[in-house]
Amino acid sequence: MSFNNILLEKKDQLAIVTINRPDKLNALNKATIAELHDCFKGLRDDQEVRAIILTGSGEKSFVAGADISEFANFSPEQGEELSAKGNDTLFNYIETFPKPVIAAVNGFALGGGLELALASHIRIMSDNAKVGLLEVTLGAIPGYGGTQRLARMVGQGKAMEMILSAAMISADEALQWQLANQVVPQADLLATAEKLAGKIARNSSSALTAAINSINAIYEAGVDGKKVETQEFGKCFGTPDFVEGTTAFLEKRKPKF
Repeated sequence: MSFNNILLEKKDQLAIVTINRPDKLNALNKATIAELHDCFKGLRDDQEVRAIILTGSGEKSFVAGADISEFANFSPEQGEELSAKGNDTLFNYIETFPKPVIAAVNGFALGGGLELALASHIRIMSDNAKVGLLEVTLGAIPGYGGTQRLARMVGQGKAMEMILSAAMISADEALQWQLANQVVPQADLLATAEKLAGKIARNSSSALTAAINSINAIYEAGVDGKKVETQEFGKCFGTPDFVEGTTAFLEKRKPKF
């Protein structure tokens, strides 16, 4: 696959997807969102890739927000369509992606950038990261799932505070509020993400998908998460990975997934 705004590297069952618009602080525009979707769609079917790391080029910014110039003159109808299409194309797509997605957040993750990190399954931040949803300063609100996912992670009160005041918080505060899984020095960010992704990738790919589906079900309106867990648990018994995993355990050896 060839892209203009992102870079794709594969190694050791991992894929590293880098948003590469450093002159724009890796801001998301329509073209970048479309390329990210196409990239993830390809990785979905790539049997050699078991986990994905998503990051931004350079040390200043993961994603500094959306490209405001693209929608500054939109009508309400166009704004609603922008939100719906962006969610379907990228943000919801990543949240429900069947392979683990780790956001390696380097520097600024603002607006759509934080929403992209929130949609990922795990977030590792550099110690210089600054994150926030600043849309109210533009007369808007987060439109790519930010109000929903942030509140789920940090609670209603903190989400209200952050969004209504357009506050940027540090990586350490993000860790305190469980918005970040880990905070590491900038120089160690990618290596830390790769180490965790490698540990994840050694496990059963079908079981990883089942776990993602079950955890996500907690937050789906009208869905019984426990029922989804029971169904996904049952599905595992019909997979080659289950046979290999249980056989390896009984034979006292490491499984070969």
